[in-house]
Amino acid sequence: MKRRNFIALVGTSLVAAPVWSNVYNSKIPAQKAIDATFPELPYAYNALEPVIDAKTMEIHYTKHHKAYFNNFLAAIKDSPAAEMNLTDLFAGISKQSAAIRNNGGGYYNHKLFWENMSPTKSSPSVVLKGAIDKSFGTMDKFKEEFANAAKKHFGSGWAWLVAGKDGNLFVSDTLNQDNPLMDVVDKKGTPLLCLDVWEHAYYLQYQNKRAEYVDNFWDIVNWDVVSKRYENR
Repeated sequence: MKRRNFIALVGTSLVAAPVWSNVYNSKIPAQKAIDATFPELPYAYNALEPVIDAKTMEIHYTKHHKAYFNNFLAAIKDSPAAEMNLTDLFAGISKQSAAIRNNGGGYYNHKLFWENMSPTKSSPSVVLKGAIDKSFGTMDKFKEEFANAAKKHFGSGWAWLVAGKDGNLFVSDTLNQDNPLMDVVDKKGTPLLCLDVWEHAYYLQYQNKRAEYVDNFWDIVNWDVVSKRYENR
């Protein structure tokens, strides 16, 4: 994957996290070392209500995501992994410890998750819409396939919309904190859209009704960010 591709993966909320703009801006030299800067949430805790309640958002961000971040930094401390960018790290994640794999994935996956949601309504760009229609037939068929991946995933994990090397799109799901950039998954590519289906992402509000959480997710998708990820991959 080219370095400029990572701009698309991390989305647009870069102001609060200097590490991301330094590492993934294609117009300046890449910074190898992973900086210890925890990115700010791009909206208020209650911004996504009624789809995601403020309490769930606060706990998810301040407890779960922050813990992954802190544990990831601790896991890579004084190791060669601390001098790598996340693209290269994930591409060889099978050679790393379980702590780096799980916490690095948790840190990265959640960052994408926050960025691909927004309280502002949006629609896929013409370019992304064309790619979705080409790969799935229609937007409705894509949504159905993505929703099924999220609803039927057993246990904790994620559902993904991914761009393959050939530019075609596909849906996949991963266990725990794995993602399509990692060499341990069957279907690899550039992550465009993700949905967290760990119970902590929805249980306070939806209890065991994961399907309802998945269906409501479409109301808060930030298609502007997802479109840019595809077009800049």
